[in-house]
Amino acid sequence: MRILIAEDSFVSRRLLESALRRWGHEVIATSDGVEAWQALQGDQPPPLAILDWMMPGLDGLELCRRIRCAKDRPSVYIILLTAKGTRENVMAALEAGADDYLVKPFDLMALQASVESACRRVELQQSPAHRV
Repeated sequence: MRILIAEDSFVSRRLLESALRRWGHEVIATSDGVEAWQALQGDQPPPLAILDWMMPGLDGLELCRRIRCAKDRPSVYIILLTAKGTRENVMAALEAGADDYLVKPFDLMALQASVESACRRVELQQSPAHRV
């Protein structure tokens, strides 16, 4: 599966990219929300995005809102990563359009489980039976 990463921390971005590639995914890595938004505007945007909340340019919440408001674009499953772990933060992320939420520092097994769940959902949405 093609997966977009938007993460301004070089170390976190490389860790995510390495893990996702090891799990067999194609990765598009960006360092801020503006680059991520541009990557999502292409002809075949990645169906899964892992976004950091706090980034320069466009933060993860604003990026979620833009993705959800783009009705003429293909659906994107969004996993939001952040150090913000309060109940209010989780609610804000979900209200902005995130599908899943992981708190940093994240556990690789939890990330893998979230990505596998997201892939199943994306594949189901893209199946011919679902489009009928």
